[in-house]
Amino acid sequence: MPDISDTAPDFTLPRDGGGEVSLSGLRGGAVVLFFYPRDDTPGCTRESIGFSAHLQAFADAGVQVFGISRDSVAKHDKFVAKHDLTVPLLSDEDGAVCEAYGVWVEKTMYGKKSMGIERATFLIDAGGTIARIWRKVKVDGHVEEVLEAVKAM
Repeated sequence: MPDISDTAPDFTLPRDGGGEVSLSGLRGGAVVLFFYPRDDTPGCTRESIGFSAHLQAFADAGVQVFGISRDSVAKHDKFVAKHDLTVPLLSDEDGAVCEAYGVWVEKTMYGKKSMGIERATFLIDAGGTIARIWRKVKVDGHVEEVLEAVKAM
């Protein structure tokens, strides 16, 4: 599980709308990665809409933002269209990136244990080093908190 000041695990993933994104290809600018459990669920929808609403403010600060879940690109495309999302969504269908970032965890819901994505956000600096990590994210106020951290970099 990566920690602050570690080099962020590199990846190449397909994105909504087609194409691929490689973390190593984004060096030279800071990056925010937010991991979320599933497209079109209430918390994930609010979080994705929040990052979309603030995308220009992140861009103005020189930061690119990407959402990552294990949903397929086709599901991402539907999610983006349904909610007019502008934040790019990456598909980690095999879960390798979720594993690399330590967000694929055992969860308990209604007394039942299952594996799933822990909502978490990583701020990666221009050199590819993890500058900040938010784990077990609560959606309300989170996007604004990440934006403040970005502006403080």
